[in-house]
Amino acid sequence: MTSEDQPTEDQPDESQDRPPAAAPRRRGRPARTDAGGGPGARERILTAARAEFAERGYDKASIRGIARGAGVDPALVHHYFGPKEQIFAAAVETAFAPALDAQAVVVQGSLDSAGERLTRFVLGLWEDPVTREPLLAIVRSAVANEAAAAVFRDLVYTRLMSRIAAELKAPDAQLRSELAAAHLVGVIMLRHVIKIEPMASTDLDQVVAMVAPAVQRHMTGAPAR
Repeated sequence: MTSEDQPTEDQPDESQDRPPAAAPRRRGRPARTDAGGGPGARERILTAARAEFAERGYDKASIRGIARGAGVDPALVHHYFGPKEQIFAAAVETAFAPALDAQAVVVQGSLDSAGERLTRFVLGLWEDPVTREPLLAIVRSAVANEAAAAVFRDLVYTRLMSRIAAELKAPDAQLRSELAAAHLVGVIMLRHVIKIEPMASTDLDQVVAMVAPAVQRHMTGAPAR
């Protein structure tokens, strides 16, 4: 630098006032502040996922749609849950959680009356809109898509039917528990999905009274007492 280039009192060195150059942005998952992360982000994503699957079904639901509903970057959805089938599994497990109490209902009393208790409990879940709507979304996705069906099937088998079968004191307990479930699912499909009359509008107590003896026979091989 020559004497002519050096700053003088009349010419301050402007380079000292310049802000530092911005650091290059890293690739990969955005910073939590940019991605909408922070406390409650995981729960927001799950809530948005349930809404997305309920509204659009498994095939049309997208990670971007879930992220938009949760107010986060799509990369954060992948960070917490991985691909779409894994977030569907998490959303299904949350929505299906009330039904997992069925095992406790079976063991609340004698097995001789377990059919009536199980029937009333399961059908009762579908009478309440709060629990019915998430379950409807699961069933519709499972019927339409094999990946969704596989997730739902594994959940029902490992978390519900196998545990109920373990409580039955009869041969072919696993098959019996699945036959009981098939009977109840058939009623649910006609009553709440296809909505065939008079099944759709018949009083719940009447439906339970007519269905429970068959469920009891499936479970224990004997009519209810």
